[in-house]
Amino acid sequence: MLSPAKARSNFIGWLKKAASGEEIGIRYGGKVFVLHPVEEEDTSYAEKEYGVTKTELKRFAERMDAKIKRNRKAGNFKVFNGNIEDLLKD
Repeated sequence: MLSPAKARSNFIGWLKKAASGEEIGIRYGGKVFVLHPVEEEDTSYAEKEYGVTKTELKRFAERMDAKIKRNRKAGNFKVFNGNIEDLLKD
């Protein structure tokens, strides 16, 4: 189990380990976040994990793409400066 600081110090190394099958956990705010590879176009994960159909997933992705576009245009995104704690404030 890694702290955010330890994970940040060798992030590429941890990603490589996760890519090779090792389970990498990062503890933050009383929760554990696990690094593992996910195929970009593979919808089976969403189907299995959340019980959604490919059509539902496609509609969700379209709604999220539109929402991201609106938020980007409105300037609502935070810039990641390398410090996860700063990014997660507020």
